[in-house]
Amino acid sequence: MRADGEKGVDDTDRRHLRRAIQLARLAREHGNHPFGSLLVGSGGEILAEHENVVVTQRDETGHPELTLVRWASRHLTPEARARVTVYTSCEHCPMCATATYWSGIGRIVFALSSAQFREMLPAGTPFLAIDARELLARGNRRVDVSGPCPELEHEARAVHDGFWR
Repeated sequence: MRADGEKGVDDTDRRHLRRAIQLARLAREHGNHPFGSLLVGSGGEILAEHENVVVTQRDETGHPELTLVRWASRHLTPEARARVTVYTSCEHCPMCATATYWSGIGRIVFALSSAQFREMLPAGTPFLAIDARELLARGNRRVDVSGPCPELEHEARAVHDGFWR
């Protein structure tokens, strides 16, 4: 396994991760937590994208990954879901990783790891310290996980600068 994930992160992945980071920036500009995600088909086409809406919709489950899982479940067959990728500005939280698992989505790629994100949180902030790769390894359905992306760490962190303190 490579240091940047099971399959590694290639140029196409980095392009989609940059879009996820842009969506995170938009989420912050709209008054939400700075997270963004997009769902990409097996041919490289963007199927759906979403930004975090936890604050503006007053919904603690308003994570973009969860919204994309719901979209995929409504619009894609199980076979198609197995071939799509969720790109995220930050690694899936346990809630989103579990939803991704149950949806049958086949791949996750993230720019910033949960561990890197937790370093930015103020002391006492609640979190579940289980990474997506670790959680998903406990299931009997394979979900490929690639990330973090060292080349985009600065960009992925920048969108969080000053937000959590």
